[in-house]
Amino acid sequence: MQTDLIIVSEYCQICHIEPSFLYMLEKGGLIEIDTVEGESYLPASQLYDVERYTRMYYDLSINVEGIDAIHHLLDRIKSMQQEINHLKSKLRLYETGNHESIADL
Repeated sequence: MQTDLIIVSEYCQICHIEPSFLYMLEKGGLIEIDTVEGESYLPASQLYDVERYTRMYYDLSINVEGIDAIHHLLDRIKSMQQEINHLKSKLRLYETGNHESIADL
């Protein structure tokens, strides 16, 4: 058995959350749950997202559809930040090139 899989029922019991919540996240496409020999497992790589979604759902009373919308918006923000950083790097190259050519005058 792989060590990077967490048994859903045990995780839910330890964290005091309903397993149905995790299955709603899976149905919404926010996480993946693996089933092996009748047992449901959560990949350890998804723990950060599951914990974030759990806080949104239980602490902030945001439904799964709202969590999906927030997830989508955060992904867009991350993508836009990467694009901004890329464009800033490109701009620095042009600015550096222009300053050198002005100094040559």
